[in-house]
Amino acid sequence: MVILGRNLKHIVAATVVAALFSVPAAAQQADSTDPVELLERLATADPKEAMRIDRQLRAVWSKSGSAAMDLLLKRGRDAMEVGDTEAAIEHFTALTDHAPDFAEGWTSRAAAYFAIDLYGPAVADLERALALNPHDYNAIFGLASILETFGDKPRAYEAYRRVQSIHPHHEDVAPALERLRPQVEGTTL
Repeated sequence: MVILGRNLKHIVAATVVAALFSVPAAAQQADSTDPVELLERLATADPKEAMRIDRQLRAVWSKSGSAAMDLLLKRGRDAMEVGDTEAAIEHFTALTDHAPDFAEGWTSRAAAYFAIDLYGPAVADLERALALNPHDYNAIFGLASILETFGDKPRAYEAYRRVQSIHPHHEDVAPALERLRPQVEGTTL
């Protein structure tokens, strides 16, 4: 089994965590809250517009419909930001227990598990999150990262391509595809 270098693994974990936990305040004032519309626009947006739509989608996906559940999500994210992964997992677990149909709770807990190398629980949470929200490109990216970590390059590559099909300007997907392309597709002479 081929494992990503520790530095690359930490970069991937930091990227996933940052993408999941950095919903700017401006995104809370999004001009659209329809995820279907936002996803359609994201697929054809230019890079600058894609960044704005990405913030809007993350803001929409971060709303559970319950102030108490949103508070658990915030507390978990805050704990992750200060490096208290154990507390984050506790908050996210309470969130998934009380709001099992809220995909962002599962995605967030998966990122916390990934950060401390608990890949099995991370994959299980990502599977649950994607069953609830199959278009969550950050959850797909997280799954691709885990697949790549364990050397399943063809499936990781396909997952990264799925991310790119949903969010063509995702900042981390192009380097991932470039890194894996020669190993999956081979090289041309």
